[in-house]
Amino acid sequence: MNSQLDFFFYAKSIAVIGASREPGKIGHEILKSLIDSNFKGKIYPINPKYNEILNLKCYSSVLEVPDEIDLAVLAIPAKIVPRIIEECGKKRVKAIVVVSGGFKETGVEGEVLQEKLVSIARKYGMRIIGPNCIGIYNPYTGIDTFFQSHNRMIRPPPGNIAFLTQSGTYGCTVLEWLAQDNIGVSKFVSYGNMADVDESELINYLMNDPQTKVIAFYMESIKSGRKFIESSIKASSSKPIIVLKAGRTSAGIKAALSHTGRLAGRREIVEAALKKARVIQVDNIEELYDTIKIFALSPPPKGEGLAMITNGAGPCVMAADAAEELNVKLASYTKETIEMLRKNLPSYALIGNPVDLTGSATKNDYLIASEILLRDPNVNILALFFVFQDTPLEDEIVDEIPKLKKYDKPIIAMAAGGPYTQKQIRKLQQNRIPVYPTPERLIKAVKNFLTYYLKLRKGE
Repeated sequence: MNSQLDFFFYAKSIAVIGASREPGKIGHEILKSLIDSNFKGKIYPINPKYNEILNLKCYSSVLEVPDEIDLAVLAIPAKIVPRIIEECGKKRVKAIVVVSGGFKETGVEGEVLQEKLVSIARKYGMRIIGPNCIGIYNPYTGIDTFFQSHNRMIRPPPGNIAFLTQSGTYGCTVLEWLAQDNIGVSKFVSYGNMADVDESELINYLMNDPQTKVIAFYMESIKSGRKFIESSIKASSSKPIIVLKAGRTSAGIKAALSHTGRLAGRREIVEAALKKARVIQVDNIEELYDTIKIFALSPPPKGEGLAMITNGAGPCVMAADAAEELNVKLASYTKETIEMLRKNLPSYALIGNPVDLTGSATKNDYLIASEILLRDPNVNILALFFVFQDTPLEDEIVDEIPKLKKYDKPIIAMAAGGPYTQKQIRKLQQNRIPVYPTPERLIKAVKNFLTYYLKLRKGE
């Protein structure tokens, strides 16, 4: 293990303290999640009430387990957490996830309890994620500390996105969106109250993680502004960091304090810190997800210049408006490109940006126009707008578009509609073409994408 944080993500043995036989109890569901995620290491349920749970031998204490324990997951009442952490220390457990709530978020008494558990962990050199969280998910190793059962919450496959969140609820939401779109994650951490391991340490860790290409955050507070800025600046030279910062109003700040026991900070100060940290700031959960998607599925752009192709002009008019408002540059084609488009497309096609193939568009029209535009040096991103409802457009278009990835330029799409359209969208995204439901969301994702590659990564 290169870092002590490795024990959270690559543990070979896990103790579930507070494991239960009763379905629906948090201790039961965490144990079942580890089994259902095919964790390959050893699992030790800990509860003095039972001899076995889910066909696993159950121990009354971690001290009774004959083998080494890398990670302990605690789902027990807050007041007994310090005593159990002491036992984990004596057992030489390396890392602890405290799922239990009832600490700093509850007030002074809870804060004292939280400080106590951190001081015990430090005495033994252990690290803590939480308390008041849902913990860790690593699909590469099958580590899954969620108390959300697999039949209620689907998990994404292995991939390149690290998602870190102070809210377990938003964690569940984004993970399920990713799973539905068949987009994978490298690491997931719900870090709750940040009693010990904080966002800066996680950034430093993920910066060196070969499986992680994109780091995304939902955060309500920043533990240490200076540390966060330093670690983000360092990491953002190689990996984009996308941040949705909640608690921007006085009401939000108050809610954040009661949620994780941390003060969110004044909006203008936090926004200035995030700007200094060279992170991509987003305004809502949809924009966070849209931005994650374009980074995870697309190669880096070589420059500005967005080209659009459509079989229905309306959304491209809206996209052009959004592009001008957000200062996203539409590509101007070379003379050769315009000549090639005129020569190779049917007479009904309208040549410009967008290239409007009209409702008569076929699969071949899209492919011919796409190949010509992708060869143009002024085109660095191609956006395909689809009205899948238009019957002349063949089903097979979604199987052909991914072949255009050979040009190594970002290709994105926009489509909206009912069951047939949703089926076509799923196929595109399975083939790593990000699809957006509105032109405005597509353009905003492009804006964030270009801002990182053309400015933030270079330190501008």
